Amino acid sequence: MADIDLLKRGAEEALPEGALEKQLAKGDPLRVKLGIDPTAPDIHLGHVVVLTKLAQFQQQGHQVVLIIGDYTARVGDPSGRDSQRPILTPEEIDANAKTFQDQAFKVLDRDATEVRFNSEWLNMPLDQLFQLMAKVTVARLLEREDFTKRMKADQPISSLELLYPILQGYDSVAIRSDVELGGTDQKFNLLFARDIQRAYDVPEQSVMTMPILPGIDGVRRMSKSLGNYVGVTDPPEEMFGKLMRIPDDVMATYYELLLGEELPDEEPMVAKRALARRIIERFHDSAAAEAAEARFDKVHVDHGIPEDIPELSLADADGVNGGDVHLPALIAGAFDISSSEARRLIAQGGVKLDGESLPGDNLDLPAGDLGGRVLQVGKRRFVRLLTP
Repeated sequence: MADIDLLKRGAEEALPEGALEKQLAKGDPLRVKLGIDPTAPDIHLGHVVVLTKLAQFQQQGHQVVLIIGDYTARVGDPSGRDSQRPILTPEEIDANAKTFQDQAFKVLDRDATEVRFNSEWLNMPLDQLFQLMAKVTVARLLEREDFTKRMKADQPISSLELLYPILQGYDSVAIRSDVELGGTDQKFNLLFARDIQRAYDVPEQSVMTMPILPGIDGVRRMSKSLGNYVGVTDPPEEMFGKLMRIPDDVMATYYELLLGEELPDEEPMVAKRALARRIIERFHDSAAAEAAEARFDKVHVDHGIPEDIPELSLADADGVNGGDVHLPALIAGAFDISSSEARRLIAQGGVKLDGESLPGDNLDLPAGDLGGRVLQVGKRRFVRLLTP
């Protein structure tokens, strides 16, 4: 496969038409930019789609520049939003930025990646900011579809949100990017950066947009806030269980965007299991994938536990104290019974974890041992425990 065919495979658009081909024809390494605001600490498979494309550029010998938007995160990207984003504290941004980098390098080559924080150049004196803002018009900013919809719906748009595309565009000036990647929801921002580069007499970047990966509900975009995500640091058994709930009609999208392959011509359940194993092998290892599948079969096949059961994050559960979980309190809160009733059920063998009765002599377990597992009371009451 030719370089350009590989790089464009799976992409939604490469704009302007033919620009990337002309850049590659010169034979010089390109500076390929991806900017991500650390608004959450964890990376999910939706992030992996664009990170994988970035890694392909890296493998072709181009210089990848990962911009951690520690400054733009204070503003809040309005892309795909019909309301204002909450503003994070500097402490939250710094903590998220650290874990986000660590997880991004599960996909990218750490040694070959240039990591920059946009506070390096965006924490500028006011006179420089005024000069930057003078280079664009409000009319151009309001061409954004997000802003247009909110104006029609009489929803507020803060001045900070209007500033966001300008700041992101200046990132491309500061690092002199040749190519910028992003999701389809970022199309306006990516193209707008070309306007900012032109205003500063910097060669304009080409842009590549990647499709948005649907969440495991098959409908809405993958998002931690929507609870329909698979995190790259999720325990293997939790990853396997989540991936097995993907609707059949989005399986082809998962294969294309995460594996770069066509959906195999086989039974949907067989293809789904293969997908789950390969994703776990990528972010854990083959032994973890095998164990996760075996646990899934033990819980859902051998013991007949239904797949469509409530989920409970251990971050919101009762009985969690630091790294340990007090089982009677957890069970009482999860199933709306008293703690004494929970203790009685445990003692009688009426509480199961992944189909096996809990021993009555240990009422406290590490929270890390519970993520992705199914807690059962009686024959018909289940809850799937999720890591925080």
